[in-house]
Amino acid sequence: MQALTKYPSGGSDVLMGATITRDYDLHLKLKRARMMLGFNVSADDCALVLRNLPSTALRYAVHGRSALAIAQWLKTRSEVEKVLHPALPDCGGHAHWKRDFSGSGGLFSVIFNSAFAQAQVDAFIEGLKLFKIGYSWGGAHSLAAPYELSAARNAWPYRGALVRFFIGLEDEHDLHADLEQSMNRHLAR
Repeated sequence: MQALTKYPSGGSDVLMGATITRDYDLHLKLKRARMMLGFNVSADDCALVLRNLPSTALRYAVHGRSALAIAQWLKTRSEVEKVLHPALPDCGGHAHWKRDFSGSGGLFSVIFNSAFAQAQVDAFIEGLKLFKIGYSWGGAHSLAAPYELSAARNAWPYRGALVRFFIGLEDEHDLHADLEQSMNRHLAR
């Protein structure tokens, strides 16, 4: 839910959400926990969300269209073992996504072919010119962040390096070209 809650601000710089319950006792417990932990929303955060709410649907649609197009292209690349995007039929959970959603945002993951060492995938990320390195999803700028899940999860079935991409509002063709130039430079076999 974190990625979705960042979209309304338009700048990936606000994390805002709500906890809603019909259970009054639970409401009181949550309220007390929020007060004790100091979870509060600032006036500036509210202003950012209110200012950008009118364009949320437009921005989200662009993120979703561009991300799906790039994910589909990445599936065709030999450097890529698997693309994890919920709108792709071969992605785990696709049936649930199809049942519950009418679109997707800009966030998806790619598992690179295990023939590439983590250092090569890191060099690929460093070689991107339009993508920044980071994981503050929901803003205008495209991001990439590497993960080493095989070291953290025993049941992880893949051996290749995983990279999470967030597709921002840059031109889709420019992002495609940026990914391709860095793949050709750092992941050529």
